[in-house]
Amino acid sequence: MAAVTAQEAYEELCGYTLGLRDPAFVHQHVVDAFAAQTADRDTKPIRLAFALVGLHLHLEKGLSGRQVQRMHQRLARGQKAWPAFPLPTLHGTLTAADVLAVPAGPERVQAIDAWGAAVWAAYQSSHPAVAALLREHGIA
Repeated sequence: MAAVTAQEAYEELCGYTLGLRDPAFVHQHVVDAFAAQTADRDTKPIRLAFALVGLHLHLEKGLSGRQVQRMHQRLARGQKAWPAFPLPTLHGTLTAADVLAVPAGPERVQAIDAWGAAVWAAYQSSHPAVAALLREHGIA
């Protein structure tokens, strides 16, 4: 059996999280973790900025995916140019495939948080700039 690609694992995980239809909207954390983890020099600055903002708001401030989504909408209304964040050498030690290997249910939701935390930790040098961006928009 062929190995699952990162994109295939992400798509399967998206199907799972969207199927949850949970009010907290954990799907947003999957989108943010994957976007930051797969960012490269061709990634648009807005995509990486939103991913890092989402990870920050969830992991540092405790916002739900639905709340993060609302903050993304608020940011999109007020920003025209997006900062370029430096890419880490390693984008986190866990992947979407690792999350899928965890049984469905609360354990998988916890694995999504662990994945996001690993990706967020990889961007340690960008944490102050992400916080500054949010302060600029009155989101702290």
